[in-house]
Amino acid sequence: MKIIPFEILPLQQEGVHPILHIEILDKKFKMVLDTGASKTVLDRTTLLESGIDEQTLIETSILSSGLGTNEMQSAMYVLPYLKIGNWICKKFEVAVLDLSSINYAYSQINADPVVGVLGGDILYKYGAVINYKKRTLQLNERATKMK
Repeated sequence: MKIIPFEILPLQQEGVHPILHIEILDKKFKMVLDTGASKTVLDRTTLLESGIDEQTLIETSILSSGLGTNEMQSAMYVLPYLKIGNWICKKFEVAVLDLSSINYAYSQINADPVVGVLGGDILYKYGAVINYKKRTLQLNERATKMK
C-alpha cells in the first residue's frame, strides 16, 4: 500500500476539493480526487498541448454527463503511466473530455488549473482509503479484480 499526500483546495460555501500532484507524459500536473466521478478523466486540450497525437485518442459515441451537462463528447486514451506520489499505474485507460469549464472556475478563485479528475475506476480497483484528517490517499500497488 502506498500513502500519497494531498492538498485541500477551499471552495466557496465551505466546499473543498482534494488536490493530488501527479505525473503523466513526463510532466507534472494537479488533479482533483473525485469520489463522485465514475471514471478518471483528463483534459483534452492539456493532453494535446503535452504532445500526444490527436490520432491516439479513441473517439467514442458516448456522451458524458456531469460537469454541468449531459452532452459532452468524449474520447478514450491509454496513458502509458500515471504516477501519483510514490504510486504508479501503467497502461491505464482514461476518458478525455473538455475540462475548460472546471479550469475557468478555478481561475476565478485564483487556483491552479488541473489536468483532470481521479475517479472511482482507480479508487475502487486499487482499494483506495482516503483520510481527510491526515490528508492522505492510500492505494494498493496491485489492482483487485473488478466484480
